[in-house]
Amino acid sequence: MNAHVVNRSAAEKTLFRQFAEQQARSPSPVRAAAFARFAEAGLPTRRVEAWHYTDLRAAMADAAPVLAAPTPADIKAARLRLARRERFAPGAQLVLLGGRYIGELSDRLPDGVTVTEGAVLAVPVADPLAALNEALSPSGCTISVARGAEIAEPITILHLADGMSDYSVYSRSAIALNAGARASFVEVFEGAQARVQRHSATIMTLAKGAKARHVAVVGDEPGLHIETHVCDLAENAELEAFGLISGGDLTRRQIFVRMTGDEAKVSLGGLALIDGDRRADTTLQVVHAAPRGTSREFYRAIVDDDAIGVFQGKIIVERAAQKTDGAMKSQAILLSPRAQMNEKPELEIFADDVVCGHGATVASLDPEQVFYLRSRGIPESDAKAMLLEAFGGESIDRIEDELLIEALRARLRAWLGSRM
Repeated sequence: MNAHVVNRSAAEKTLFRQFAEQQARSPSPVRAAAFARFAEAGLPTRRVEAWHYTDLRAAMADAAPVLAAPTPADIKAARLRLARRERFAPGAQLVLLGGRYIGELSDRLPDGVTVTEGAVLAVPVADPLAALNEALSPSGCTISVARGAEIAEPITILHLADGMSDYSVYSRSAIALNAGARASFVEVFEGAQARVQRHSATIMTLAKGAKARHVAVVGDEPGLHIETHVCDLAENAELEAFGLISGGDLTRRQIFVRMTGDEAKVSLGGLALIDGDRRADTTLQVVHAAPRGTSREFYRAIVDDDAIGVFQGKIIVERAAQKTDGAMKSQAILLSPRAQMNEKPELEIFADDVVCGHGATVASLDPEQVFYLRSRGIPESDAKAMLLEAFGGESIDRIEDELLIEALRARLRAWLGSRM
């Protein structure tokens, strides 16, 4: 009998070596178990359903060296950068430099919110890159919001990168809201260049009656950006999440939500602004595991040049999740005959008393609408920009926070201004 030989890619071989070196320095059975899950699957290809439109094994020629912990000089340089930059949102800011929480660069948190450093654990999800993140990430941090606390201003988590060298950076954070807590969070990714490979994970747990808002902003230029969110909602918990993508060569935001408590609610949305030869992939899975849950997913994309957009969404309604109400919609506008958008909304329903639906559309700008605006003296480029801002702004406006809406709309206008 011939032994089965697994042909590893160059990137996979490098990842195996990097993990072996990490284990030699700091052995961890938890990390070893996570890497074993990754090793079993390897880098995903089109044969993996959830990665059908993003063949990472083919796209990732090799894995860049893992970034070392920041030095005092790195921290000093980051402090100077922070003093010069304009913040995305008001409120306290936590800084992750090179994937590591740096307390001396971070603000004092409001009463009722604490941050602790240490391993960030989560129930494993069926994804090799989520497992790789757990295996290779440095010790993370957990942001906890006390029972019943109501935090008025958003808390920003700034993922700060720097330098022009090849490197991969891993980060792993947790956000935990205790019963009845209310808080908003903004994750901003900033400073990465084309030779950076970034792997980020955020683990969110919402206890009974907790309400959280989460906004992620990817506007820098990494060669690879893999962002994983794993969310668990207890009874009557509510999560509103939004992601804006306007940078990066290959970006993938993957979201795994499990609604384990009765009457939980989740609203997920996003806007992808893609040009050049970029590829932006949003893939999500929402599992209704308890009765009377409500989920809404609303995503839009504007795709230009030779760029490729991907939206894959799956709502799973388990047998116990009677009275589920779920709806998913994805819409895209293509600005170039070469632009592509791949959309795949899905429902898997095992309960018999539910209301669920999905839809997806791909179109170009309506020439009649452009003509109408031009007939009133508006230049063609301005007319197109107005229509596109209205299209993208509708997804942004679903966030119930005026300060965040304006900050996101400013990014949309800046992107359109660079195109029109």
